[in-house]
Amino acid sequence: MRLCFFGDSFVNGTGDPDCLGWVGRVCAAERRRGHDLTVYNLGIRRDTSADLARRWQDEAQRRLPLEQDGRLVFSFGANDCVIEDGRRRVGFEQTLRHAGTILTAASALAPTLMIGPPPLAEGDADARIAPLSAALGGCCRQLGVPFLDPFPDLAASGAWRREAAAGDGAHPGQQGYAELAALVAAWPAWRAWFR
Repeated sequence: MRLCFFGDSFVNGTGDPDCLGWVGRVCAAERRRGHDLTVYNLGIRRDTSADLARRWQDEAQRRLPLEQDGRLVFSFGANDCVIEDGRRRVGFEQTLRHAGTILTAASALAPTLMIGPPPLAEGDADARIAPLSAALGGCCRQLGVPFLDPFPDLAASGAWRREAAAGDGAHPGQQGYAELAALVAAWPAWRAWFR
C-alpha cells in the first residue's frame, strides 16, 4: 500500500526532535503490525488549502500508479486561519471551496481520508481554527469522505500546549505528536484500511 499524506507543517512533523511527527508514528505502528507500506510525507510548512489545491494532484499521480494500492490523507486549515497583513491568509469560505475541490478529485483517484487542523496553542488563532475544523467536517460528510477532528482533544491536551509553548509557539514535540498519532490509530476509518 502506498500512502500519500498532504498538508502543512503539522503533517510534516515540524518541531518533533525525532523527525517522525504523527505521520511517522502512525505508519511505523502499522508496519510493526505487519503491513507493507510505502509512505510519502508531503507536508510543507506554511502551506494553505490554496497551495495544496495547486500541487496535490501532480504529486499524487507521480507516486500512485494505477496498478498500485494507493491511499490519500489530507490535513490542512491551520495556516489558512493565520492573520497576515490584517486578514486571514485564506478566507473561511474559500478554504471550504478548496476542500470540496480537492476531496472530490482525490476520492475519485483513491481512497481518501481527511484530518482536521490541530490547534496552534494560541487562543486567537484557535478561535478561528475550531469553527473551520467543524465546517470541514460538514464538507467531508457531504462528500462521503471520512473526517477526524482532533482539535477538541489536542486543545485540551497539556502536552500539546506545553510542548508548543516550549518550542516555536505552534508545533508540539514528541508527546504532542504521539497523542495525535494515537487519535488517528484509533480512528475506525484509518483502521478499516488495515483489516
